[in-house]
Amino acid sequence: MRRPVLQLIGVCAVVLAVILLLKFAVADQMSRATARADGRGTKSPGLKTPWGEPDLQGIWTDEYQTPLQRPAKYAGKEFFTDEERAALDAKRAAVELRPRAERGSERDVAGAYNQVFMSIKRTGRRTSLIVDPPDGRTPPLTSDIQKQMAAEREYRLALLQATTTCKNLEPGCRGGKYGPPSPRREEVPPRYSTGNINRVDNPEDRSMSERCMAAVLPDFTGFRRIVQSPGSVSIFYDVGQGQGWQRIVPVAGSPHLPSPIPQRFGDSRGRWEGETLVVDVTNFSPKSDFMGSRENRHLVERWTRTGPNTLEYIVTIEDPATWTKPWTVKQEYSRQSDQANRIYYEPRCHDGNFGLPGLLAGGRTKDKAFAAGRGPDPATLDNVKGMDAPEENTDPLQ
Repeated sequence: MRRPVLQLIGVCAVVLAVILLLKFAVADQMSRATARADGRGTKSPGLKTPWGEPDLQGIWTDEYQTPLQRPAKYAGKEFFTDEERAALDAKRAAVELRPRAERGSERDVAGAYNQVFMSIKRTGRRTSLIVDPPDGRTPPLTSDIQKQMAAEREYRLALLQATTTCKNLEPGCRGGKYGPPSPRREEVPPRYSTGNINRVDNPEDRSMSERCMAAVLPDFTGFRRIVQSPGSVSIFYDVGQGQGWQRIVPVAGSPHLPSPIPQRFGDSRGRWEGETLVVDVTNFSPKSDFMGSRENRHLVERWTRTGPNTLEYIVTIEDPATWTKPWTVKQEYSRQSDQANRIYYEPRCHDGNFGLPGLLAGGRTKDKAFAAGRGPDPATLDNVKGMDAPEENTDPLQ
């Protein structure tokens, strides 16, 4: 009689132990999942390629909206609470990000076109992508770059001064004046122009976007498709309106290209430090502009797989000719479905293929018409359409 009772007690003890182990295992998994969701997960998921390197492969994107710089109204605040994020999401979903201008006006039509490409993502935890400096703001600009930017602005305004934009004191002419066509119209820009100027004499008078060359490194938008092979990492940047581009990062220890060989996206050389891919980027072209920074730009990127569906990207940006000190950005990417995102991976920008030749041809037609006394002076026509003026942003997150 005692043996069956003891056996029953033993079985119950084993069952109870199993239940407790399962409970703790589930709790641990949930804790890990929560930590990953909060960006506090471990950085060693142990995912490897067949040849033994950390596996970063997949299609990745930042699913949350986070300003690059911390808005002044959030000064001193690094993170939003869950309640604040929910309130911001509700408010942001109810506003029109790009308010319409006067109905039927040219600006209204242009705004309606661009509105199609506006989207709203959920609010992120952090109030800025910049994590260093701690205030979430870019460091001050150097005095030299401020002088260069002021000279560019003065030149652009000179080419606009005979247009109705300046006559009507519109935002695109802020800081300028209305007057006769400027003799500076025949000058070359103070430095290589990457934005629109009020002239269509050659492709360089138009913005990088119109030339299908708006993509730049670093980039904090769009999707990343990472594919690895022994000795290299391939990253496709699906950004902008068809401004995608392919990047190959050697990781076999090869040196940088000689400094006199500039590249549009810089020269990348990678190495593995534990679970992290560290990429050093130099040799940027002076024709590649990122917030005023050009050939002196230097990046150090760190790509780390933090979980099966999470990837951390940290980049430190340095340019002593542009900023007074380096600064650092951090993003957390989520893995996207490979099946649902089987798309044609190739730049699909058509502005440069069709729109730009049309702009140049139209400019020559206006020149000939004015020379024959059949049209207005092209210098009095605003070919920029106020695009140099900052657009009104009604996003409560900004």
